[in-house]
Amino acid sequence: MKIPKLAKKPITKNVHSVSWIDNYSWIHQENILEVLKDGNKLLPEVREYLEDENRFTQENMSDTKSLQKKLFKEIKGRIKLDDETLPFKDKSYEYWTRVTKEGNYSKKLRKKIGGKKIETFWDGDIEAKGKKFFNTGDISVSNNDELLGYSVDEKGSEYFTIFIRRIKDKKVIEEPVPDTSGAITWSYDDKYFFYTKLDKYHRAKKIYRHKLGSPVNQDELIFEEKDDKFTCGIGTSSDEKFYFISTSEHTTSEIYFFHKDEEKPKPKLFLKRENGIEYSLDSWNGYFWIHTNKDARDFKICRCKNESIDKWEEYVPAKDEVLIGGFSLLNDWMIRSETVNALNKIFIKNLKTNAEEELIVSEEEIISPGISLMQKDRNTNLIRIGYDSPKTPSRMYEYNIITKEKKLVKELEIPSGYNRENYITKRVNCDGHDGRKIPLTITYNKKTKLDGSAHVLLYGYGSYGYSAPINFSTSRLSLIDRDIIWVTAHVRGGMERGMKYWEEGKMLNKKNTFKDYVSCAKFLIDKKYTSKRKIIGLGGSAGGLLMGVVANDSPDLFLGLIMSVPFVDTLTTNLDHSLPLTVGEFNEFGNAKENMDYFKYIKSYSPYENIKKMEYPNILITTSLSDNRVLFDEPTKYVAKLREFKTDKNLLLFKCEMNAGHGGRSGRDAAIEEVAFDYSFALKISGKSEIKD
Repeated sequence: MKIPKLAKKPITKNVHSVSWIDNYSWIHQENILEVLKDGNKLLPEVREYLEDENRFTQENMSDTKSLQKKLFKEIKGRIKLDDETLPFKDKSYEYWTRVTKEGNYSKKLRKKIGGKKIETFWDGDIEAKGKKFFNTGDISVSNNDELLGYSVDEKGSEYFTIFIRRIKDKKVIEEPVPDTSGAITWSYDDKYFFYTKLDKYHRAKKIYRHKLGSPVNQDELIFEEKDDKFTCGIGTSSDEKFYFISTSEHTTSEIYFFHKDEEKPKPKLFLKRENGIEYSLDSWNGYFWIHTNKDARDFKICRCKNESIDKWEEYVPAKDEVLIGGFSLLNDWMIRSETVNALNKIFIKNLKTNAEEELIVSEEEIISPGISLMQKDRNTNLIRIGYDSPKTPSRMYEYNIITKEKKLVKELEIPSGYNRENYITKRVNCDGHDGRKIPLTITYNKKTKLDGSAHVLLYGYGSYGYSAPINFSTSRLSLIDRDIIWVTAHVRGGMERGMKYWEEGKMLNKKNTFKDYVSCAKFLIDKKYTSKRKIIGLGGSAGGLLMGVVANDSPDLFLGLIMSVPFVDTLTTNLDHSLPLTVGEFNEFGNAKENMDYFKYIKSYSPYENIKKMEYPNILITTSLSDNRVLFDEPTKYVAKLREFKTDKNLLLFKCEMNAGHGGRSGRDAAIEEVAFDYSFALKISGKSEIKD
């Protein structure tokens, strides 16, 4: 098949007296957000190009069809298809989730506490039947257990419609509420529910209260965020006395609250927004509990009496380069987390004595621990604690805080068989270009030789303060068991070493993210984990930005790159303040339109702007037509320009899902198929013999 070609229609752009030509920006339609909701509004020649690219990709991957099927069967074979979560005790019912062998979506079940009759009040497979795409934003039962609120997105564009259904007869009893963020918050008396409406730019700006039985056009506006950079939502407190309205962008937050007995809500400001200051709020035992970075770069926990919001006392102090995480509250206990050196820890603090100790979940060092509550009633000493690691499937224990008894209640089962002793996980640190220590989490099969002969899958992200996970994955085994070492590079831009680590990888420090990743690649080569041109980079969204930059800057290190919904037209998106996420990310990337320094800086690394005449590694790019976060036109333009400039004969494959959003296709099997496709690309370019099967 002939290589697809997108028409060039030069447009001259001018910002800060700098002019340049963009040959492909014409594909960004003025009604682009409408296109995301209705693909029929897509320009016909753009649709034709996307379909040509899809056919070209399928043709070039046709020799992997049997491998894709094998990988699909392998990955699915490691999943316990008939499974249930542990139940959560509400006031009158126990609630849990079930998946089945035949289904692709989850089911929600319940039974009365002490009873035997099990009721399925939500069946995702029935709800999704006949739909090309199906995603739920929220599934929320009213406090009296009689009504079900649920929100649905059938395009992938993340415009959710809310429905209210009576559980006993499954009848929808309220007028649907379209174009919401998806979240549903029931009032404590179940006379109302709260929701957040999306504006024309797909930003959550207005919170409404809907009275059951009344028309939607009479819903009461209780809060509106006027700052373009901020979006808002509403939630409840642990003591069931307050509602919290939280409005925020990536680095700044502000919270309003009102009491449940207020007939007409009058939200009261808790702490005025201050640039760079984040905080979250809960209420328990007469106190507001505050998790904040105010006067504490890596956060601290404070509290104040409900009636004295200006009189704070420090409860858990800040620690340098130790990220003080969130917390859960019981009658007598606070359970909280910390992150230090890219490892998470759990602590339990006695609310009466203030005594605190670390909870050792496992003897393994490199784990992802977690806790969950077992019941609505907080007058208990029992919680669930659990962990997984890159080589250990998740384990969940019932834990008695007083006696310290730990009872295993659930362990992830691998039906096709699994022996954790066959795998090795390491944590190492490499030196960045400026001497900063960058953690790497390395997992491989013990049979894999560390003599430079193995391939490496190097995952990276490094944005928004998101710390790359160190979790167990059944799908990764399909690569690890084929002599591909899986490495997670904990590059700057995440918060693995606290807020400073994030700050060193954003704004005018953003290039540290990219340089860290390259340092990790060189380290793996130097230490004989792999060799030059045997590394396959993997990143999605902002991680796709990372892949795009290293493709331009260090192509000789990589055999290939897998870029999922990649943020590769960074400058164009930053300059367009009408897009859903742009203005909310000024404190992550800067504002190129208003500031010459940021314009120059972003332009100097934006993958699309920096494509050049040279050889590139093998590249697979995937996107979705209805993606509201990274619009499909970004990778589309990028691929078209890359085809024009690249001088090699390596693979450049582009796949656009025509009925999906930022997270890809919906449903379990579809998700596995996408992973199998990506992995088959990695194995194909690695020259694995199975491709001939």
